[in-house]
Amino acid sequence: MSGWLPWTFRILAVVAVVGTLFRLSPFWLRRRLPWVVGGSLACTGLIALLVSLFGDVQDPLPFGLWFWVCCALLGLGGLAAGIRRARWWNLVAVPVALGMSLLCAANSINISTGYYPDVNAAFGDLTDAPVPQQMTLEEALATVGRSNAGRVVAVEIPAEPSGFKHRRELVYLPPAWFRSKVRPKLPVVEMIGGQFAAPDNWIRAGGAISTADAYAAAHNGYAPILVMVDATGNFKTDTECVNGKPGNAEDHLVKDVPPYIAKTFGSATGPHSWAVAGWSMGGTCAVDLAVLHPDVFGHFVDISGDSGPNLGGKQTTINDLYGGNAAAWDAHDPVTVLGRAKKDAYRGSGGYFLVGDGEGGKHLESAQILDRAAREAGLETKVEVHPGKHDWQFGTASFKLALPWLAQRTGLPGSN
Repeated sequence: MSGWLPWTFRILAVVAVVGTLFRLSPFWLRRRLPWVVGGSLACTGLIALLVSLFGDVQDPLPFGLWFWVCCALLGLGGLAAGIRRARWWNLVAVPVALGMSLLCAANSINISTGYYPDVNAAFGDLTDAPVPQQMTLEEALATVGRSNAGRVVAVEIPAEPSGFKHRRELVYLPPAWFRSKVRPKLPVVEMIGGQFAAPDNWIRAGGAISTADAYAAAHNGYAPILVMVDATGNFKTDTECVNGKPGNAEDHLVKDVPPYIAKTFGSATGPHSWAVAGWSMGGTCAVDLAVLHPDVFGHFVDISGDSGPNLGGKQTTINDLYGGNAAAWDAHDPVTVLGRAKKDAYRGSGGYFLVGDGEGGKHLESAQILDRAAREAGLETKVEVHPGKHDWQFGTASFKLALPWLAQRTGLPGSN
C-alpha cells in the first residue's frame, strides 16, 4: 500500500506507456498522437460511466483506478495507431505498459479499501494459503497445554437448517481455551466483512487475530472466540445478511453457526454471551442481526455500516434483495423494527457504533439515527467518531477499540 514497491510499479508503468507512444515522426506527433490520447480519455470516461450505471458498486471508486486504466488504453492505442512504423522498443513496451498499468489500477482499489495491507496478505489470499496460526479441527480438539498465542481453525459448518451455500469458515480460539481438556465456556463474536468479502478478510485485512492475541496477553490468555463467518457465499454477492434472492444468509448466521460453535468448541450460549461485529456491509449486518434476533445476539459492533440493508435505494433494495416484497424490507429495517419492539425486548442488549471522520456524513448520520432508535427501544448504545476513512485500516483500528467493550459486555472472565 505504500513504500518502494507500489512506486516501482508506477514508475515502470509510466516509462512503458511513454515507450509505446514515443515516435520521432512529426506526422505521428501532430496527427496520430492527439487521437490516441483523446480516444483513451473518451474510452476511460465511457468505462467509468458504465461501471457507475451497471457495476453494482456502492462506494466511490478512486481516481487512481481511472488514471491507470487510461494509461493501459494509451499503451494499446499507441500500438494500434502506429504499428506499421513501430520500432522494437514500442513493441516491447506495450505488454509492460498494459500489465503494469492494470496492476497499478488494481492496487489503487486496494489502497482505497485497504483490502491487502501487505504483499504477504495478498499472496496468501490469492494462493488460498492457510492463515497465520491455523491448525486443523482435529489438532485443536486434541491440543492441551499452555500457549502464548491463540490458534485459528478452519471449519465446515453444516448448512442446516438454512441450506445456504457458503465457503469454509474460520474460528479463532484464544490461549485460555487450550489450557485444559475441560474447555472454558467462552463468549463468542461473529465477525462479518464488507460487500466484496471472504471469511478470512478479518484476519488478512482486519488484523483480528493479532488484536485478539494482544488482548489475551493482557488478560491471562482470555479473549472471546471469534467466528469469521461467510455471509455472502461468494466474493461478488451482496446478501446484506438477510434471507433473500441470493440465499438464506440470515438463517445461516442465526440458526447454523451458533449451535455448531457451542457444540464443537463448548462455548457459552445465550444472547448475553454472543455478539456480532462487522465493518461496512458487515456493520449493517451486525445491527440488523442483533435487532431482529435479540434472543441470539445480545450485543453488536457496527463499524461504518448503513442504516439498514441497502443495495442502492429503497425500491432497488426491495426489488433486488427481497424479490419485490416490501414487507420483507420493513421486517429488516432496524429503525422500523426497533420502533415496533415490545417493552423489555432488548433488556441487557448493547451496541457500539464507530465511524471514521474521513468517511463523509452518510455513515455518521446512519449511526446517529440507529443510536437514537436503539436507545428508545431500551438498548445501551454509544457512537464514537475516530480518525480514518472507509477502509480496512479503519476497521482494524476500530476492532481494537471495540474488543474490550465486547469482552466486558459478553462476560469474558477477567474483563471487568
